Amino acid sequence: MSSSNSNTPSASLLIEVFTEELPPKSLRRLGDAFSEGIFASLKAANLTTESSVAVGFATPRRLAVQVSNVLGQAQDYPVREKLLPTSIAYDAEGKATAPLLKKLAALGFSDVDLSTLEKSGEGKNEALYLNVIAKGASLEKTAQTGLEQTLNKLPIAKMMHYQVQQKNGELSDVQFARPAHRILALHGDKVLNIHSLGIDAGNQTEGHRFLAPGVFTISNADQYENELQSKAKVIPSFTKRREQIKAALLKAAGNDLVLMPDSLLDEVTSLVEWPAIYECHFDPEFLEVPQECLILTMQTNQKYFALTDKQGKLRNRFLIVSNIETATPDAIISGNERVVRPRLSDARFFFQQDQKRPLASRVADLGKVVYHNQLGNQLDRTKRVQGIAIGIAKKLNADEKLANRAAEIAKTDLLTDMVGEFPELQGIMGTYYAKHDGENTDVASACSEHYMPRFAGDALPQTQTGTILAIADKLETLVGIWGVGLAPTGDKDPYALRRHALGICRLLLEKNLSLNLPELIDLARSQFTQKDVQEKAKMADIYEFIIDRLRAYLRDQSIAGKPFTSAEIEAALSQSPEQINDVIERLTALRKFNALPQAAQLAAANKRISNILKKTSTYIPENCSSKLLQIPAEIALHQALESITPTLTTAFEKRQYVELLETLVALSAPIDQFFADVMVMDPNTELRDNRLALLQQLHQKMNLVADLGKLA
Repeated sequence: MSSSNSNTPSASLLIEVFTEELPPKSLRRLGDAFSEGIFASLKAANLTTESSVAVGFATPRRLAVQVSNVLGQAQDYPVREKLLPTSIAYDAEGKATAPLLKKLAALGFSDVDLSTLEKSGEGKNEALYLNVIAKGASLEKTAQTGLEQTLNKLPIAKMMHYQVQQKNGELSDVQFARPAHRILALHGDKVLNIHSLGIDAGNQTEGHRFLAPGVFTISNADQYENELQSKAKVIPSFTKRREQIKAALLKAAGNDLVLMPDSLLDEVTSLVEWPAIYECHFDPEFLEVPQECLILTMQTNQKYFALTDKQGKLRNRFLIVSNIETATPDAIISGNERVVRPRLSDARFFFQQDQKRPLASRVADLGKVVYHNQLGNQLDRTKRVQGIAIGIAKKLNADEKLANRAAEIAKTDLLTDMVGEFPELQGIMGTYYAKHDGENTDVASACSEHYMPRFAGDALPQTQTGTILAIADKLETLVGIWGVGLAPTGDKDPYALRRHALGICRLLLEKNLSLNLPELIDLARSQFTQKDVQEKAKMADIYEFIIDRLRAYLRDQSIAGKPFTSAEIEAALSQSPEQINDVIERLTALRKFNALPQAAQLAAANKRISNILKKTSTYIPENCSSKLLQIPAEIALHQALESITPTLTTAFEKRQYVELLETLVALSAPIDQFFADVMVMDPNTELRDNRLALLQQLHQKMNLVADLGKLA
């Protein structure tokens, strides 16, 4: 396509919005959304090339994006668009109708010369077409629209409303995450004539608030990052700033380990433009307090990085990330040490006060804590969990008294001062306090273990009591919340029922617990006195929900680095297994079976048998009678099945699934011969039903491990 502007030069585009300090917890998302939004608008307008790359920047006081190889003017392009039938486009006098003019305006061609419109077709099929060379988008217009749209779509939780004085002296109302002071917009070294948030764009920005205050000019879009770092003491790239902080923390820690969760690292990166790391200390006497309390206090309240030794024991030194680099940081260090002391003192006070009252004495007080308005209070819930835990303990021949005690006190730490201050410590503090109270060690461990696994990939309980309580707690939540009509829908899952279901799957499977899943669900349902809960929380629905989470879990599993296929997973799960602890063994056996030469033939035969049995509406006898077998092929198949049945039964009981499936190979030839020589649906109903009974027995034996037909 030829074009009058095909040789428009390209240059890097830079757009920056300079503001007051942005919300730190959302800065990373804001930066990503800003760069992605601007780049998308340029791409949609054909102002980018195949080599164009967008680089986003985000600091506490700026959002910016730099896009390479951006055209100043997009190429002209042909437009051919069907408008309207000619009979509708023109009136009786041959003049353009309102619908035609409206259609052209909607397409952005209201000023087109009507005489250039093209007619095509004959008679009633004649229609009017727009056939023009459209002008390519201009960068300034696109940048203006793209900036406004991007700013409007940023994931800002709460807008600030403020006023900006215009050139004419009048005030205009503006809303944004924080008040904006400047907009920088350069295409190469040319300032773009755009505006937003009541501000006209220019080529100036501001440096670090303390280390390089004041306004300075960016000479060229390509020099943005370099000039900010060299002239303004600002590392504009969120990613590079984060990496620099992480590396500096590791270096400052020396032989110790740094506790730096991603959320804390992201938040601290969002608070500084020129990070500096300093080492501080607190009084060793505070180490008497459980270290989880001290760590959480430092991380949550002060944004400090705690240090531990190689064994994970907390040290009384910690690291801070400051926004001020100085050769004399004594005042900064002492100030932070002074600030953290009252925080640690509070933690120690909470810990000491909580220990004055045993957890068991708090059980009755759970009745004052609302759990759910349709499900009662936390004491009601505790009693239900106790019932489920005792039932599971019986099934596993575990200590029922330990399970009952653990369920009784597991939630009591919710009433302590420490957990009231730091809800993240629920369970953890329960374990500390239970040990202090002299509770059984397994009971104490279960206070924290019953929350496990808290997230995908989290560790599982180490004790049997903790495992029992973890299953019981998750089942109670799942059945109760489901029973009040709050089952997950779409992406909405406010009570994390998917996580609870996945946790149940992992506990049963990875702990190799031979527990009947439908029975567990019914056990949980029986603990609810509310009839409507029992009616809504149908066992079949909850079972399918849990199996669906198991299906998702299995997709992430593999053998020798090769993930399980959907066919393998469906084969293992389609028969609704009541016990799921051996599903990985079944899948492993299926994988080995599938490698056998006879596997495809047996899978296809199994599928054929399934279809025959599904289509049969008549009664099928439970057993096949050898006296009614007439044709050599059906006699041979029956004999082959009878001969391997003891092996199949023994292998299934011993969970020797590979041996079981390999034994089925002996049926390959007899099955082929059966379908070649025998008419199953014989006119003689006695012969027909007997052959169906033979196929039914064969189908049951072939599908002991999985539905082989799903592999076909």
